[in-house]
Amino acid sequence: MPDGSHEQPQQRQFNPYTENGGTILAIAGADFTVIAGDTRQSEGYSIQTRYAPKVFRLTERAVLAVNGFAADGNMFVKKVKQRLEWYRHAHAKEMPLRAIARLIQTMLYAQRFFPYYVYNILGGIEEDGSGAVYSFDPVGSYEREACRAAGAAQSLVQPFLDNQIYFKNQTPAAGSSHPTHLPLNDVLSIVIDSFTSATERHIEVGDGLEIYVVLAKGRSTEDLASIRGLQELSAKDEGDRMFIIRRDLKKD
Repeated sequence: MPDGSHEQPQQRQFNPYTENGGTILAIAGADFTVIAGDTRQSEGYSIQTRYAPKVFRLTERAVLAVNGFAADGNMFVKKVKQRLEWYRHAHAKEMPLRAIARLIQTMLYAQRFFPYYVYNILGGIEEDGSGAVYSFDPVGSYEREACRAAGAAQSLVQPFLDNQIYFKNQTPAAGSSHPTHLPLNDVLSIVIDSFTSATERHIEVGDGLEIYVVLAKGRSTEDLASIRGLQELSAKDEGDRMFIIRRDLKKD
């Protein structure tokens, strides 16, 4: 006879995702785009590695920043690069930035029932020479914006960008108006300040900072001449040009 005790039901779950910290952001200018990300990869309060890049060069004029589940992010970047290489071989040219945005949307939406747990920010130069930023959610919804942040410090960085780039809650001086686009030096200062502040507040952000700068064809590079840690990635001087700036962030 049963002894009257009842075994409690057990619920079994499978969760293949995890959050690996870090923060990414991008800001579009009139004829340039800046895309940046820190290099720390963590899980909870445990730092897994101090150098895990979150920003990747796709073409001469396009850069993709990914944040969320690191394994999904690395796999997604690999697949995007593969699709871009197929396009390059088929058409003997690079895919335009707007088309890359639509490609990423299609690839994410195709996985909507088992999505890549990744937030993507695409930045670069459009065919008309203007800077552009596209932000995506994990299932493919996207829009073009002037600036966007994602990741562990998004709640800290995005309001700062809204204030500094969109001039929200700022009243212009009498007889003046807010500029449509900020100069490159101001944008770089905002990016560095954003990550410095995020590093102070979030254990998931830190170690290193990688800033990609994409300049439209014909734009002067004088603004970058005095910047330390600058390296040019462009193969040619006559087209769009790409640079990377590496900085150290707080390590503990």
